[in-house]
Amino acid sequence: MELEQDKINLIEKIIKSDRKFANNEDLYDDFFNETCKRSLLIVKTVSSDATLEAYLRKIATTAILNVLKSEGRLRRTQSGFIPTKNVSLETETDYSNTIINYEPVDIQDTPEDVILKKDILQNISDAVYEIDKIQPEKNYLKLYYLRYEHGLTQKEIAQELNLSQSEVSKRLFKLMGEVKQAIQ
Repeated sequence: MELEQDKINLIEKIIKSDRKFANNEDLYDDFFNETCKRSLLIVKTVSSDATLEAYLRKIATTAILNVLKSEGRLRRTQSGFIPTKNVSLETETDYSNTIINYEPVDIQDTPEDVILKKDILQNISDAVYEIDKIQPEKNYLKLYYLRYEHGLTQKEIAQELNLSQSEVSKRLFKLMGEVKQAIQ
């Protein structure tokens, strides 16, 4: 997929305005390529210019950090990332009394993950609507809604729709099979 010229110009502007771009101009192509690679899906799905620019800023910052780390120009310290030319190698620190505790980390979804999940859910939703239009007598939309939106069990759905539990099971299985075919 090729980016439109206005999107290319926006990415270029964002990269050049990043503070880590200074003194690393020779890596512009790497910054640009990494940012484009990470932002293809975002550019394709986000329609608001302000939202797109915010996402692209975050993506560009991450891409620039990754390129600088891979090129050996950045190093992570306790205070954050610093250029490797600022790291003093002569300083010796005694870590013999240091205790390391590992706490569980809650990893937040990246903007790319959020967009991917939203896109997948939209495809599933569209498929369920289409399948329900074709066979309205099967109540696929209501089945999907009760099962996956309200989290009801098959037994509870059977009571709600006045069906047997085995019929609910069969319909859900058939619906998921058709959804899987529709989104592939």
